[in-house]
Amino acid sequence: MSVSIDVRNEVRLASDEAEVRRCFKAFKELRPHLKSEEDFVERWRAQAAEGYRLVFLQDGDAVPAAAGYRFLHTMAWGHILYIDDLVAVASRHRTGLGSALLRHLQDEARRLGCDAVHLDTGYQRHLAHRSYLRNGFRIECHHMAWEVTR
Repeated sequence: MSVSIDVRNEVRLASDEAEVRRCFKAFKELRPHLKSEEDFVERWRAQAAEGYRLVFLQDGDAVPAAAGYRFLHTMAWGHILYIDDLVAVASRHRTGLGSALLRHLQDEARRLGCDAVHLDTGYQRHLAHRSYLRNGFRIECHHMAWEVTR
């Protein structure tokens, strides 16, 4: 399947809640634990207060791909653009949408003087891994997590 939109010119920064809401369907595929669109918007509000930004591609009224990111200063990697979320809806996999978002974020990192772009990815997401590797990323570490039990 070929991309029906000029993705290099269509990457948009979500500037208001209405645009964020349009991204919910795509995010729900990546984050199935999101209970509702309201849950999604509430999480976006909290993260946006901490510098989180959301970009998306639109095709007519649909949002087939989106990404959420933030800027961090770390001891390990310096000033980085960290990608929290990157998704293309399943029906649009292998059409270049994810790569278009990655290139946009890489350009943004260059423009703002970052040292690198980082992301974590689920172990089982093999298709995404191939895309990251094609776009110049390297596998550098394992991400560890510990859940707080109450």
